[in-house]
Amino acid sequence: MPRVVVVFTGGTISTAFDPAAGGNVPVLDGAALLERTPGLTAVADVVAVDRGRTPASHFTFPMLFDIADTIRDAAADPAVDGIVVVQGTYTIEETAFFWDLVLDGTKPVVVTGAMRSSDAAGFDGPANLRDAVRVAGDPRMRDAGVVVCLGGSIEPADDALKMHSTSLTTFASPNAGSLGRVDADDVAILRRRTRRRLVAATRAAEHVHLVTATVAMDGALLDAAISAGADGVVVAATGAGNTDPRLLASAVRAMGADIPVALASRCPSGAAGTAYAFPGGGATWVRAGALPVGHLCATKARVALAVGRGAWLDRDGLAALLADPAEA
Repeated sequence: MPRVVVVFTGGTISTAFDPAAGGNVPVLDGAALLERTPGLTAVADVVAVDRGRTPASHFTFPMLFDIADTIRDAAADPAVDGIVVVQGTYTIEETAFFWDLVLDGTKPVVVTGAMRSSDAAGFDGPANLRDAVRVAGDPRMRDAGVVVCLGGSIEPADDALKMHSTSLTTFASPNAGSLGRVDADDVAILRRRTRRRLVAATRAAEHVHLVTATVAMDGALLDAAISAGADGVVVAATGAGNTDPRLLASAVRAMGADIPVALASRCPSGAAGTAYAFPGGGATWVRAGALPVGHLCATKARVALAVGRGAWLDRDGLAALLADPAEA
């Protein structure tokens, strides 16, 4: 039987309704969640590590590095086959990708949580936890990097997106598709993950900002980011990488001040490119020095740029980190 370390950090899975507060608040620790997960002992020998009950929207980069250290410590034990991190789903697409960037081990790391609170009808936490433990203990998941497992799907961290605010099957990988499925007591592998971004970092730049382009949008927000001492900026452009030329003008000023600017698409899938060369078109952004981010969504591009800046990567290093990795 595999041994799986489960790192509990909080999230919706740990919450229940509090009449005084008027909403869900964290109440369950790791031990309580394990007690509510029937059949877990038939899946793996589970070792619980309780790191509190932090809403995922409260995470900071230093906290994510601390959790990464916990994952490394667990993975260093030769008796451990895999690691599960339990957290809130609000930022799971960012945190899972963060760990995917900074962890270079071969053992499976699976991030999971719940869409419904522990006292809600159809509480999905136990099923998700059991599935995640099963995936983490599966030897076929070695070298797959960090994955997200909720609602029966297995999604690669660099593509996983929360597609719906409340659906139990909210996570999908809109670019390359799921890695697999968990059905009953079986893990079905649909494809192998062959590409990953990795960076050796112990800190992340705290002031990397995300600016989303919209119709009739000038460069005021990007200028404000520059004035506030931005370490970097990600622009989520419309479509294939196009914006109002005034936004590009602000980006040129930022790059002139040695502030890296990355160009993403605000679409949930696809990539910003160089197909359009009118003022503010993607080609003019890239010619001006903006860094394309391949198929990363804008929120993940921000995480990568922050970690890359924290690792003191130069422009070429940032460009390589943000671009789609070459096929192995």
